[in-house]
This record gives sequence, structure tokens and C-alpha cells, in this order.
Amino acid sequence: MIRTIATKPFPDQKPGTSGLRKKVPVFQQPGYLETYIQAIFDSLEDFAGKTLVLGGDGRFFNREAIQIVVKIAAANGFGRIVIGKGGILSTPAASALIRHLGAFGGIILSASHNPGGPEGDFGVKYNIGAGGPAPEKITDAIFARTEEIDAYEISDAADVDIDRLGAVKVEQTTVEIVDPVTQYLGLMKTLFDFDAIQALFASGFRIRFDGMHAVTGPYAHAIFEGELGAGAGSVVNGAPLPDFGGHHPDPNPIYAKDLYDLMMSAGAPDFGAASDGDGDRNMIVGRNIYVTPSDSLAILAANARLAPGYAKGLAGVARSMPTSAAADRVAAHLGIRAYETPTGWKFFGNLLDAGLATFCGEESFGTGSNHIREKDGIWAVLYWLNILAHRRMSVIDLVREHWATYGRNYYTRHDYDEIDLNAAEGLMDNLRALTVTLAGKTFGADKVEAADDFAYHDPVDGSHSDHQGIRVMFEGGSRIVYRLSGTGTVGATLRVYIERYVPPSGNLDQDTQAALGDLIALSRELAAIEARTGRRAPSVIT
Repeated sequence: MIRTIATKPFPDQKPGTSGLRKKVPVFQQPGYLETYIQAIFDSLEDFAGKTLVLGGDGRFFNREAIQIVVKIAAANGFGRIVIGKGGILSTPAASALIRHLGAFGGIILSASHNPGGPEGDFGVKYNIGAGGPAPEKITDAIFARTEEIDAYEISDAADVDIDRLGAVKVEQTTVEIVDPVTQYLGLMKTLFDFDAIQALFASGFRIRFDGMHAVTGPYAHAIFEGELGAGAGSVVNGAPLPDFGGHHPDPNPIYAKDLYDLMMSAGAPDFGAASDGDGDRNMIVGRNIYVTPSDSLAILAANARLAPGYAKGLAGVARSMPTSAAADRVAAHLGIRAYETPTGWKFFGNLLDAGLATFCGEESFGTGSNHIREKDGIWAVLYWLNILAHRRMSVIDLVREHWATYGRNYYTRHDYDEIDLNAAEGLMDNLRALTVTLAGKTFGADKVEAADDFAYHDPVDGSHSDHQGIRVMFEGGSRIVYRLSGTGTVGATLRVYIERYVPPSGNLDQDTQAALGDLIALSRELAAIEARTGRRAPSVIT
């Protein structure tokens, strides 16, 4: 039986760059999740009888939320709901499944790399039929509906057993529980040379993959240990847990410190990698070398033809504006277009759909391609393994060879977490005003070539996005970028990105923070970070 339940608008349901993210207790408020899900469906058209993909990263409240979404989707007339067994479905696997099934869209229950648990974070994101995050016109419509909604429709059917493969009926809707790995693995086999990677492992090559007790553990066990023959134990922390084992599921040298320290030790395996809460991010570490996400994107692009799925070459490469320009230099060498977009994977979607770009990447540990419409952590690891299987050289030698060819973009990101929102906005307003006066000024050895508040004009649909971050650009290719992040749940996060380009003839083996020392100091001075926020140092440096 379908019931109509009266509700009222909640004042805090404006989705950000990656859907709606709040603390778990917020989502547990009576009617909160139900109201938001109904607002999503109210903002869509012509989905009656069509397919919805549903899954999440296994974090706390995931299983309960899936039952609510199923019952509301059934009440609203979806014909079929496809769910990963146990409610598990990585974000890239969800995108792949949406595209494979020709689904109307999908709902992904995740807060990505944010912490989980009863007091942790939770999130809801709607993905369109192309497999990518909903564009702004849809998220704006969802928010508008949340401000006026007065009821939601929900079935009073019993909960679905999401741990048993097969199909059941909820109202007139077929609910199908599928293995979360099967379709995704099949797609990976069309892109990469699994035989070559198997031969690499057979030769004694060793890998350590840290699943961070997040969603990619089952995928890593099945693919790396099962299909490719990496030794048992190559995957650690592979069981998804509602609180991610009490850890922060963000694959960077701070939160994946055990892996990082192992890779810098005398007993390091040949290759290390980690992925995040929902499986769309990745960290790559070689023996005695950490590979920045910006360099990883550039190296993948430079070696694209080694993977069967990309043997014909790349149409173009796209990166988010704060990501280093390392990939731009590869694109210029290959004679293809490089695109600079705002932060947020949804901005890559139009470029991919139009065939203008093949690879995309963000400095926040995300890389991907036109195989889906999300970034993809396991894909990135497989790509690195594919390259190493053909090049038969160490990660450190591959990276150094790349720098010797293209030069090195020394790069770091300094995050100031949970700062006062008004202080953060005041800081950005002041920087915005400064941009008109900075061009031509010299700071030490660096002369400002240009400064602006980055705006993006989409070459496909003509849409325009303003106020995407403050850029201070220096002669020779160095930059400082300031941006407020939309992925946190408390206060504001100020991200400061510092980059210095050194050509192949320069010193390519400096410590990153030392090489950027003067620009780091300048970044704090220009923004008056301590005076405006009270913070003397960043919360996290990556």
C-alpha cells in the first residue's frame, strides 16, 4: 500500500558539488531523508516504469537509507530498482551500471572520503542517465522543490532482503539485487591488458592495496587477488565497515599513513595504492616515491596508448582548475586539447559526452576517463599496473623519466578545515578585490602575470560558472589558487594550492615543501590567513 505522508521543508537541504552531505543524526531526523528523496523525484520527469540504480559505500545508515529509497521510488512509479548486494556499490561501479543498463538514473548513498559512523557523515547524490552527477540545473531544481515540499509518497511494504541475490516485488516495482563487482569487472577487462598484468604479478611483482575498510575492498579482492593473481594479503583493510574501522577513508599520505610509511621503508613492495570511502579516489605510491594526483593524471595521459581501451589515442585531457598544469604539458606534446574546468566531476561530463576529452583528473585524488562519468579509483590503479606491466620499470624511474621529458610541477595543497564561514567568505572577498591590483607586481623572484576569479564557459552547452576560485599566476607557470570547498559538513574548508613549474633542465629532485617555501609563505601573506581565520598552520598538507 502506498501512503502519502505530510512533511515540511527542511532549511538545510541545498545540495553541494557532490549532492547533499550532512552528519548522520541530521539524516536520521524523522522525515528528513524521505523529504529529500521525494524532492529529487519531484524534480525529474518521465521516469515511470524505468530503471533506477541504487547503492552506497557501506557507511553507517546506508542499509536503512536504502530501504527508504526503495519504498519511495516504488511509490513514485519506477519500474525497476537495481541494488548492489548488501547495499554495496562503489560510485564508479554505479556509474558503469547506470550506463550498462540504460537506466534512467541512480542514487548513490555516500559522503565519499568523509568519516563515517553514528556521528560521522552521510550523503545522497543523484546521477543522471549518462552516469554522472546531476548538472546544476537539476540540483537547483531539487533545492527549489525542498523549499516548498509538503508531502512524500512511500510504500508500507516490508523491507527488502538486500543480502540475497535475485528479484522481488515492491508494489509494482521489481527490485533486483546484483553482485556489485561483476559488471564493473567486465568493463575493466575491455580497457586493460589483464594478461600482461597477470604476467607482471607472476614475475614476482608485489602490490599493497589499502581498501581503508571502505567500498573498494570487495572490488580489490576480486580483481587484484582473484583475476590478476596478486598474492593473498596484497589487499588490506578490505572489509567495508560502517565506521571505516574508525579511520578517515581519504587516500592521502596523512590518512593512509600506514601504506605510505610501508612504501618508504626498506621492505616496501613494488607498488602501493589506496582508495576512498566510495571508491572514486586513488592514491598512488611507488617504492620511495609518492605520486601526486596531478602527476598521475599526466603520466597516464603520456602512456595512454599502452592500454587496449585507449590504444587509438586521446581526444583531449581535462583537469580541474586547482589541479597542476602537468597534464597540459603532455597534451601540448600529444597535440591534443587541454581543458581547465571548475572543481566538481559534473563539469567533465559535457566534455566526455561530446567526445572532446578522454581523460579527466582532479588534484583531490581523482582520475577517470570516458568509460564512465565519475572518477574511478580502481580504474586508476589498473591503469598504473597496465603501464608498469608494459614498461617493466619501477614507479620512481617512470616518474623521473616523465619529469626529465616534461619538467616538474612541484605541487601541494594546504587545507584549513572547519573555519568560521563568515571569516572564510571575508577572506575570499578580500582576495577577489586584490586580483585587480596584483598583475605586474613582483614578490621575491616571482612576478605576477595575471590574477582573477576563475570563471568557466562550457564549450558544449554554453553554461557559465562564476566565482570558482582565486588564481594568482606567475611568469614561468607557477600559481597560487584559493578556493572554498563544498565537500565538508561543518563550517568552511579553505583550500590553498601552490604550484611551481621547473623545466627539465632545472632541479627536479627537491623536497616539495622546500621547493615551494617562498610561495607557501606568500600564499599566507596575500590572504592574511592567520589574521582572518586565527589559523597559524593548515589542518592537512597533501
